[in-house]
Amino acid sequence: MKKQGKVVRWDSARAFGFIRSPETPADIFFHIKDFRGSAAPQEGMPVTFEEIHVGGKGPRAMSVQAGMSLQDSPGSRATARAAMPPTQARSPQQRTLNRTAPSRPASPALLLMLGWAVLLGWESRAGRLPAMALPIALLLNLVTFFMYWVDKHAAQTGRWRTSENTLHLLGLLGGWPGAWWAQALLRHKSSKASFLAAYRATVALHCIVLAGFLFSPQLQNLLPNR
Repeated sequence: MKKQGKVVRWDSARAFGFIRSPETPADIFFHIKDFRGSAAPQEGMPVTFEEIHVGGKGPRAMSVQAGMSLQDSPGSRATARAAMPPTQARSPQQRTLNRTAPSRPASPALLLMLGWAVLLGWESRAGRLPAMALPIALLLNLVTFFMYWVDKHAAQTGRWRTSENTLHLLGLLGGWPGAWWAQALLRHKSSKASFLAAYRATVALHCIVLAGFLFSPQLQNLLPNR
């Protein structure tokens, strides 16, 4: 029998959480492998589930699916659409675009990436960086994007996660554009405030160190003769 409840705790690092339901006195444990949905569970998410009891360990939820809150019920949505002015009605294609578009302003990040790539290419051509600097940077960004994908897949399947420190280290070394695209396209690590703050710090530190190296004659002398 399906029950309804709300996610009251979710540990993304260990891929498990608890559901609170008015039909069960205790909070109900569930694992990511028991969750059915394209997006990861979040605290406050309404869900439907099947409750089981195994070995006296307390209730456990199976076949957990994202449900609808009272505000999202079909009746309330129909009422809201009826009250909406015609100019605000959205087509299914527009709703799809709204769900898939990045939630962050893209222009400043894209301009920074373009300037960073141009700077690497220019400095390599001028001999102030090794000739392979740009290809190595491209490879590093592909690896960074792949590691984000691996971590998201692990979060959805309950497998071993990639350390956040590893993701930040890749960004600090120069993989931050790949990390940005992974956050925007994969919708992974794109809403955790502490992670995003650390990510922005790695971007700033990388750019500062790179600029200091390129425009400091003393540091330039550390490079081997080319």
